[in-house]
Amino acid sequence: MTPKKTLLRIGAGAGFAGDRIAPARELAQQGELDYLVFECLAERTIALAQLERSRHPMLGFDPLLAQRMRAVLAPCLSQGVRIISNMGAANPLQAGHEVLRIAAELGLPQVQVAVLLGDDVLEVLRNRGQSLAVLESSAALADLLPRALSANVYLGAEALLPALRTNAQVIITGRVADPALFLAPLIHHFGWRLDDWQRLGRGVLVGHLLECAGQITGGYFADPGFKDVPKLAWLGFPLAEVQASGDAVITKVAGSGGCVTAATCTEQLLYEIDDPALYLQPDVVADFSAVRFEPAGPDRVRVSGGDGQARPQTLKVSVGYRDGFIGEGQISYAGPGAQDRGQLALELVRQRLGDAGLGDFDSRFELIGLNALSGPVQQALHPRRPEPTEVRARVALRVATEQQAQAVAHEVEALYLNGPAGGGGATRSVKEVIAVASVLIPREWVSTRIELLGAGPGP
Repeated sequence: MTPKKTLLRIGAGAGFAGDRIAPARELAQQGELDYLVFECLAERTIALAQLERSRHPMLGFDPLLAQRMRAVLAPCLSQGVRIISNMGAANPLQAGHEVLRIAAELGLPQVQVAVLLGDDVLEVLRNRGQSLAVLESSAALADLLPRALSANVYLGAEALLPALRTNAQVIITGRVADPALFLAPLIHHFGWRLDDWQRLGRGVLVGHLLECAGQITGGYFADPGFKDVPKLAWLGFPLAEVQASGDAVITKVAGSGGCVTAATCTEQLLYEIDDPALYLQPDVVADFSAVRFEPAGPDRVRVSGGDGQARPQTLKVSVGYRDGFIGEGQISYAGPGAQDRGQLALELVRQRLGDAGLGDFDSRFELIGLNALSGPVQQALHPRRPEPTEVRARVALRVATEQQAQAVAHEVEALYLNGPAGGGGATRSVKEVIAVASVLIPREWVSTRIELLGAGPGP
């Protein structure tokens, strides 16, 4: 029996559904990895994927799955790198079959895929969850269920362990807590107990640092003149060298773009964290309050100090539901008086929508580049700034019906011949709103299983 490695190398191949693919290929080819993890699901992503699956039953998984597999599958297989990803989204089983299709296309027949199922709990909630409270509001789940498209529970690393005990080179999941994708191989490889809260907390720390991929190597960090990042156009994605204790070094492929510093690690540590001492995850309540970052060489940062306590008794579920439509229109004005003409255009549309009975809906009337992000506060802070040479007027209303949304978009487009001089480049759009709410459910309501696909490697 081959002795287990004392250091596990895990790379982050994606931090969101639309992430770049070239850095993942670089990791697969040059990262000397044991695992390559693609984290591709945001809260709304899976609800939108469920909507797509309702229209096209063979879809509902990550649209870049095939491209990513074409880029990394061969080098990963040749080097013994296992792939773990939540690219299954709303349809992990079909995503698993898609991986096999790409493997056959590449002439790689001995591929086995393990698919984790059980995160879809919509029927469970319909049968047992009517009285559950919604975390973000005073509403009851029963009020949302008639409009619900999806309900996916955040599974933990424990659910992934049966897949890791197989010979599958690729493991596909739906909704799994982001750090759990990285924590699971650490538990599996080092044999951590599922109640070793300190090591689990450290594993969650590693996962949290890696889960956004390029954010910790300088992406979403760069600020010219303040926080310069070298070779940002060729940004490399991160990897962690993890010890059996859970302590780790964060680094990247030598020569790749970007940087790994205590500052990039600190920003990622605090990203999307409410209380660093109580980071609730399915496997452990992680404690990041005593985390330390120490330079360990060029683009190498040593991470220590993570801790944890007993896991929560409930699991979080994201419920996606239909919540109306957004009608939007935009039009540009340029030259002398552009700001005044753009403002007049907004007021005209506001009056016309009010006359049409649409004046009481949630709305945005703004000039992009002037007040679209900061609103009137920005104008109050800079009352004497130079007159802009161009503006783009934007109107958006969240309304109840698609017909009302079309009316909003139409009124902006109609400014061509019914508004101020010189309007051009008008665009219009109508989008259905898929909102997300959260509830907590007992662990015992969730049942998971692993389905193996493909011939797989020999014994």
